[in-house]
Amino acid sequence: MNELHFRALPGIPLVEPGADLAALHLEAAGRAGLELRGGVLVVCQKIISKAEGRLVDLNDVEPSDEAREIAADHEKDPRHMQVVLNETRRIVRRGGGVLICETHHGFVCANAGVDASNTPADDVVILLPVDPDASARALRTALLERGAGPLAVVVSDTFGRPWREGLVDTALGSAGIAPIEDLRGQGDLRGRELVVTTPATVDALAAGAGLLMGKAAGTPSVWVEGVRLEGDGSVASDLLRDPSTDLFR
Repeated sequence: MNELHFRALPGIPLVEPGADLAALHLEAAGRAGLELRGGVLVVCQKIISKAEGRLVDLNDVEPSDEAREIAADHEKDPRHMQVVLNETRRIVRRGGGVLICETHHGFVCANAGVDASNTPADDVVILLPVDPDASARALRTALLERGAGPLAVVVSDTFGRPWREGLVDTALGSAGIAPIEDLRGQGDLRGRELVVTTPATVDALAAGAGLLMGKAAGTPSVWVEGVRLEGDGSVASDLLRDPSTDLFR
C-alpha cells in the first residue's frame, strides 16, 4: 500500500431501531458520487447499536445495592451504573470517577461501552452490539447482495488507552478483511527476521477513520480506498489477547 484515501460519507440520517443500514450507506455513497467497491467501510458502533435496538431506558432500570454504592462513590446515576454492571464481566479498576470494565465480549474500556451521548432521549443509554463481528458480517452481506463490493466492513468505537492521554477509535468487529497482518518470518531492511511484528490493520483503519468522525460531526461512516482486501477474520478471536499471555491483567 502506497496510498490510502479516507472519505467521510455525509448525509446519513439519525438511525432508529430496525433501520436498513445497507440502504442508508448506499444512498449516502450515491449522493457523494462514490461507489462502494474495492475498499473498506468503517462504521461507528453507535449507529449499529441503534439499528439493532441496543437502547436502554434508565426509567426501566432498578439499581442494585452494588450499583448504588458505585454511583455514590463516583457521583454517577445508579441506574446508569446498573446498566454498566449488566454489561460487565469484571471490573478491572475504578477511581477518580472512572469505571474500567471488561465487557462480556472481552473488551476493556470505560463503563463497559455504555454511552449516554447522542442518544434519542436524556434517560436513554446505548450499549455495544451483542456481537460486533456478526454486525459487520451482516452489513457487508447486505451491501454485497445489493451490488456493492468487493468490500470489507469495520465496526469502530472510541476507547481510551493505558499510559496515554486522548481517545482513539478502535475496531470492535470486522468482516471481509484480516484484522492482523502477520509479518513474522519476513525480513526487515537489513534482512533480520521479524518475530513479533503483527500490525493490527483494522485498528489502524478505525483510528484513521476516527479523524473524520466525531460526536458532534454527524459523520458515522468513512469509506477507505487503497487497502488490500485479503483474508477474513474476527476481531474477537484475532485481536483480543488471550488471558494466558496478557501480562497486564
